[in-house]
Amino acid sequence: MCKVFEHSNNDEIKWFWCDGVLTDQPDIYYSQKFVNDNRQVKLKAFIGNDGQTEYELTLKFGNKALSRYTRNLDIKECVPNADKQNWFDIDTKRNKIEIQLD
Repeated sequence: MCKVFEHSNNDEIKWFWCDGVLTDQPDIYYSQKFVNDNRQVKLKAFIGNDGQTEYELTLKFGNKALSRYTRNLDIKECVPNADKQNWFDIDTKRNKIEIQLD
């Protein structure tokens, strides 16, 4: 996420960085069945100028990411290029961020 912020056209988040992402719901919400049925998961991300502001992160699964996740394959390759701006949305007032995987 740090590269995404660095490449952003939004000056408010240009210097943000991410200190980490954690699961914050029961394991059932990260199961293959749940993800397949809902195509998204909720996580907790620590981002901001100091990397410590708690954000609600919604990770949305595109077809490729969903297919890889349900087969226990790595989904890193489903993260779009950091220099593109159309795959994430951040609301710094409500501390929410959405990321759309391929």
